[in-house]
Amino acid sequence: MSNRILRRPEVEKLTGLSRSTIYLRMQKGTFPQASPIGGRLVGWKESDIQKWIDDCFAGANQAA
Repeated sequence: MSNRILRRPEVEKLTGLSRSTIYLRMQKGTFPQASPIGGRLVGWKESDIQKWIDDCFAGANQAA
């Protein structure tokens, strides 16, 4: 798995979540935290986002 840094627009595209939903879930602790990457820029590790996606599907499959 890659440790490439993803910016918010790419995270939105991969997850299907809006900006406000991403930040709301971060506050609730149900989404990976962004890390500062310089100035006002933040990013997410690609591996963290992929794990979150995988966990969502695993949970959905267990519920079915």
